[in-house]
Amino acid sequence: GNGDGQGQILQRFPEKDWEDNPFPQGIELFCQPSGWQLFTERNPPTFFVAVLTDINSERHYCACFTFWEAVESAQPQSHPSNGEEEEEEEEEESSSSPVQPAQLFAPKSLVLVSRLDHAEVFRNSLGLIYTIYVDGLSVSLENVIGNLLTCTIPITGGAQ
Repeated sequence: GNGDGQGQILQRFPEKDWEDNPFPQGIELFCQPSGWQLFTERNPPTFFVAVLTDINSERHYCACFTFWEAVESAQPQSHPSNGEEEEEEEEEESSSSPVQPAQLFAPKSLVLVSRLDHAEVFRNSLGLIYTIYVDGLSVSLENVIGNLLTCTIPITGGAQ
């Protein structure tokens, strides 16, 4: 096709909405404001934070880290044919040397939604998740995210 597509949520944490903090609808559109397009070159990762305001005027800070992954082409590249002569040429070409499709790269986004405004913490957290994913480390993403979101607050005057 023309390389345009639609975003798809592959995984989310938590898996179900929390009553006081529902999952933002249409977040996949927000991640790629100029559309989900394939590129012939791998672009460097990008990061941005935007503020979404809900119906109750509460702010939600959305940090988006986007990187590009190589995609496998399912179909060989074809040439449009206008007549019999071109069809015969195409058959000869395909039998002797098939046309290899160009390598394409698709965007993939990691998104963190928070009511707190801590852009540098968001960047570092998403960067860590990205590194674990790209390096193929045998660490459960669920555990990593759980550890990132958990903090222990010491009791005043008690043991740490």
